[in-house]
Amino acid sequence: MNATVSPTPDFSVVVPVFDEGEAAPKLAREIAAAFVGENYEMIFVDDASRDDTKARLIALKAEIPQLRVLGHRKNSGQSRAVRSGVLAARGPIVITLDGDGQNDPTDAPRLAKALAAGPETLALVGGERVKRQDSKAKRLASKFGNGVRKRLLKDTANDTGCGLKAFRREAFLRLPYFDHIHRYIPALMLREGYEVAFQPVNHRHRETGVSKYTNLGRLKASISDLLGVMWLQSRARNPQGVDEA
Repeated sequence: MNATVSPTPDFSVVVPVFDEGEAAPKLAREIAAAFVGENYEMIFVDDASRDDTKARLIALKAEIPQLRVLGHRKNSGQSRAVRSGVLAARGPIVITLDGDGQNDPTDAPRLAKALAAGPETLALVGGERVKRQDSKAKRLASKFGNGVRKRLLKDTANDTGCGLKAFRREAFLRLPYFDHIHRYIPALMLREGYEVAFQPVNHRHRETGVSKYTNLGRLKASISDLLGVMWLQSRARNPQGVDEA
């Protein structure tokens, strides 16, 4: 593996984790293998796990020099963990993956390079999971939720729940922050005048741990979030760029 650590990486891979002591080390090694030869850093953000997730990751730092481990003092949720990672990131392009190992790291460099090769107006290349390895109930709930959101927000995204995304760090930090923002990044990027694109990605079975969400919990949160994003869209005024005289 490439042991070079650059102070200014091209890519920053951000992974939020909570009680993923079994999955996190394997995922970190897979990310390192996927980015061999690339100028990158890897940031795992431990959201105050109750197990040994953070300790296991710290033990990997000698093996993976690109690995950085951040830890929340208090559990604050996936979106806050993603934001903490993005704030700490040193690369202009950030790639996020879910910490449960269901996103395939081999897809990550492809999305990152597609974004890097695109115009500056392209701010996000998101993954769309094919052949999802989830329960039928979860797939149906996701399909319904994605359909409603896409129709109301017109964000062109078929699968905003996919944790695998590549986006420009500067663009992300321009977005208004709120809990669960990770599901609305495409809509908010479009609100700021950026372009977004999507590519199919692999999806894998969860091998360890349990999901941190339920269908009912997602529904309860998504209703208020959806209304909030619709309000943000209604209040947006885009100057189409700024010129200095």
